[in-house]
Order: sequence, then structure tokens, then C-alpha cells
Amino acid sequence: MDNAAVLALFDRQIRREHRGEGPDDVVETVDGVVRQAGSAEGWSGVLWSDLDEDTADAAIDRQVRHFAGLGREFEWKLYSHDRPADLGERLLKAGLVPEDPEALMVAEIASLPTEPVLPEGVRIERVTDAAGVQLIIEAHNAAFGRPSRLAEHFLHQIEHDPDSLIALVVLAGDRPVCAARLEFHQGTDFASLWGGGTVPEWRDKGIYKATVAWRTRLAAELGYRFLQVDASADSRPILGRLGFERLSTTTPYNYEP
Repeated sequence: MDNAAVLALFDRQIRREHRGEGPDDVVETVDGVVRQAGSAEGWSGVLWSDLDEDTADAAIDRQVRHFAGLGREFEWKLYSHDRPADLGERLLKAGLVPEDPEALMVAEIASLPTEPVLPEGVRIERVTDAAGVQLIIEAHNAAFGRPSRLAEHFLHQIEHDPDSLIALVVLAGDRPVCAARLEFHQGTDFASLWGGGTVPEWRDKGIYKATVAWRTRLAAELGYRFLQVDASADSRPILGRLGFERLSTTTPYNYEP
């Protein structure tokens, strides 16, 4: 895989030409940034910017005022290859708060395994209703040790656009031990993996790897070329062994009005 070429393709298709994730999303290119204002249950933030030392501070200030005017918290999704080089420091000075950085990792789908291998007594089920959403939230809370804020968003999808939620839960008996999602970026070469947190006592048993295979098979069936992940420190080694390449680092900077 030509990493530089794939990163450029990702920047263009997923960031600069972003189309929104839901029917109520408003995507605009203004003042050198691409931003999305999502629905009340959706995501709002800045996906891409074309700034320099002279334009960055004013552009950041305008985005803060824009989302504050909407009464929305928002995320500025910063990548390590974005410019200017001190953009993160400028966001911090403007009152945005960084979360832990994650690795932008990408793999060609044709090179990945597509058959999930699970421990005995463990199964994968696709989430299609409110009961399944509750299982996702239980698995997330146990895996990450903090309450998930996604329940309302998932329930909205189940009610209004059920086909848009591509999510799975891994069950050991009746207990949810892992949950994961897959997002398709229509009109692009990319599908994205999200979630995948496994409860502590079920880690190191191949469960996360199995969720990657399950989602890879579905993406392959629909003709996507690449899988993209914002990978935590826990998942990076697993993804690396599967063949994912680290292309950049992404850090979410959050602002609450």
C-alpha cells in the first residue's frame, strides 16, 4: 500500500469532501475549514482545515463563535499532518480541550481476514433493536470504564433509519462482552471501524480480532477498498498484526459553550 497516496485519498474523500452522516447534518466549507453541524443526537465539529500561521487563530475563533451560537458543543478533529504545525496549541489557547491521541490506521480490505474466530460459547449478533442498543451500552461501559453518550444517537437511528446502524455485540452466554460498529462512507473507497472495546476479563481471547473480520467481510461484500480506524493504544498492536498501517495521529479537541 502506498501510504502517502492513501493518506491523501483519505484527506480528500473523508475530510475535504465530507457529505455528512445523517439526513439532518449540515456540512459547510467556510473560512478554510470543513465543518458539520449535526442533529441534536449527532456529531458536530471540524473535519478538515487549510490554515497557516496568519489565518489559524481567526478561523478558530469563528468556529467557536459559530457553534456557540448554535448552542452546540463541537469537536475539532486534528491530525498530526495538519498545518500550521502548532495548530493544537492554538486550539488549546482558544479553550478547546484535547482527548487522548489515537493512530489513524488504514488497511486494504482485500488483504484482511474475513472469517471471525471466537472462543467456545461466544457468538456475534447484529444489533437491530432497542434491546440490542442496551447491550452495546452495557459492553461499552464495562470495557471503557465510563458511561457511553451514544445510546440516544443509536436509538434515534433504530427508530428513523435502522439500516444506517451497522453494529454488533459479542455475547458470552447472555452477557455482552464486546461491541463494535461499522460506518460506510458512501461515494468513497473507505469504511470505518468504531468501538470494539472488550470487557477486561475477556481480553486476549481474539474477540476484537473477530469483530474486525466480521466487519471486514461486510465491507468487502459492498465493494469498499479500505478500512480506516482511529486506533487506541490497546487496539494498535492487533491491527498492526492484521496488516493495518499507521498513516497519522488524530487528536479530538472538544469545546463546550
